[in-house]
Amino acid sequence: MSEQSSLPAELSSLLLDEQLCFKLYAASRAIIRAYKPMLDDLGLTYPQYLAMLVLWEWQQVPPAQPTVKALGRRLALDSGTLTPLLKRLQQLDLVRRQRGIEDEREVHLGLTEAGSMLRDRVLPLKARLICDSQVDPQQLSELRTSVGGLLDRLALMP
Repeated sequence: MSEQSSLPAELSSLLLDEQLCFKLYAASRAIIRAYKPMLDDLGLTYPQYLAMLVLWEWQQVPPAQPTVKALGRRLALDSGTLTPLLKRLQQLDLVRRQRGIEDEREVHLGLTEAGSMLRDRVLPLKARLICDSQVDPQQLSELRTSVGGLLDRLALMP
């Protein structure tokens, strides 16, 4: 009999391998590690890549206000995290930041031509990443849906 199975239920629930939060954390780190070679080819960090994904999405379906604040909500990041990230993307000539005309406190975002063109380089790299992982696309889709539902429920918690 293993040591873990001999633990009382209330203690076994505290084992690391029983923690969903740890499994999600470890999976997230593994995914980011898998993305690293692709992102190195693009000259991006993982958080920069996520910001670019949203900006490419906004290019197709523009939001009412394409602002730093809206990007922060979409990525669940605060402006203190986003500001240096966006400055770096601007230095790479991928993103434009512009103060709002009506409200100078708002910073509007847009893609440069280079930022738009970078999307075309991502598609084959991402397809290769998925292919190399040998994970069933249907399983990935189901997992994404399940984790998305979990995030939605957690967002409702006080």
